[in-house]
Amino acid sequence: MLSINGKLARMLAAFGLAAAVALVAGCGGGGGSGNSSASTSTGSGGSGGTANSTGGTVLAAGGAVSSLPATLASNQVAVTVASGVKNAPNIPTVSVTICAHGTTTCQTIDNIQVDTGSWGLRLTLDALNSNMQSALPVETVSGKSVAECFGFADGNAWGSVRTADVTIGGETASSVPIHVTGDLPQTAAGGTNDSCATGSLNDTSSSIAAHGILGIGPAEYDCGSGCATTPNGVYFGCTGSGTSTSCTDLAVVEASQVTNPVRMFSTDNTGVILNMPAVTSSGSTSATGFLTFGIGTESNNVVPTSGIQKLTTDHYGNVQSASLSGTSVSSAFFDTGSNGLFFPDSTLSSTMCKLAIGFYCPASTVSRTPSVTGFNGTSVSAGLSIANALNLFEDGGFAYGNVGGLMTGVAFDFGMPFFYGRTVYVNYDPNTDGNPGVATSAYVAF
Repeated sequence: MLSINGKLARMLAAFGLAAAVALVAGCGGGGGSGNSSASTSTGSGGSGGTANSTGGTVLAAGGAVSSLPATLASNQVAVTVASGVKNAPNIPTVSVTICAHGTTTCQTIDNIQVDTGSWGLRLTLDALNSNMQSALPVETVSGKSVAECFGFADGNAWGSVRTADVTIGGETASSVPIHVTGDLPQTAAGGTNDSCATGSLNDTSSSIAAHGILGIGPAEYDCGSGCATTPNGVYFGCTGSGTSTSCTDLAVVEASQVTNPVRMFSTDNTGVILNMPAVTSSGSTSATGFLTFGIGTESNNVVPTSGIQKLTTDHYGNVQSASLSGTSVSSAFFDTGSNGLFFPDSTLSSTMCKLAIGFYCPASTVSRTPSVTGFNGTSVSAGLSIANALNLFEDGGFAYGNVGGLMTGVAFDFGMPFFYGRTVYVNYDPNTDGNPGVATSAYVAF
């Protein structure tokens, strides 16, 4: 789920739904959204099928796959790609427990999307039970309640900033500023940025196909120093209640901004490692992997000394450059919040799906080998496949390693399909802030 406040604006595509429900806006790369009336064909194993509503072939998704170890360590949590909240494909999710700080008033919430392309925990109001809705205190600055309008490329997340103790797996972060979306009327938004007052809001579980978003990208704060001293339309101070709520621009110091909870763990806070199983070429009904917290802090999160490539990034996870078929793009990034591989391609752009809007639908599977270069000068070529997204989305599966779509800008978005069959290391920049396009000690390795 890529943030437009993350220094690099990125367009995004539709979720292709594997069930016969409407396509909804997704959380990554190029394109738009649309509706699908395609029928669903479910099955397991193999790749044969019958004709679908567009005259193509309905594939049969392979069965469930898993790389989950027999026992998870305290710094690990299971990651599942399955039907989830809204039958959307390629949505990796975890369970998160939140508590009112220092109390036993807690709730465990499942289907929280794991997102290496944003920073901070965001929960939809409808995912919170009535006890938690009232138990989580709203932050205040200068006597005003703090709210946030956080921009994603497909819409805005609008709601209050609250504090909670956050537990993921066996790790806990105390008094974390989190974003609760959907608890403020749209009419309350104001100030210099009217995006949340007039734009599309993605503030329900249905609209984001998850109960929330766990942003675990390399940055620490979701806005940083740019919001700390001068109001810039991201944070707001609110007065009143209900439909009488009124909010205006507000500067919020970094320690009170929505933050990546992993970086607030007492240990194992230096990065994350995502291990996901491989899926079949026709997709899998589900895929279960695991997320390990920390890099170089435990025996289970040591980076191998050989057989792995490290690409250093800027503070926000962007590598220095990338190219495809000799054509350079301005940036590339690795984002579990994107449900496809998104990139500009003049040949594939003529094969856009009519129903799975924003995705490529080539007549037969094609191969692409983009080259990615880190700020450390290391270049890696990654072999990828792009199949007909609509045929796949109708096969009854939810985990696909070979769906892609159009990135209308000049960047390459290595979305969730890239992570299947790989162990990917995301090492954090120890600095609390940074500039786009500037090398840091952060890296992505695989």
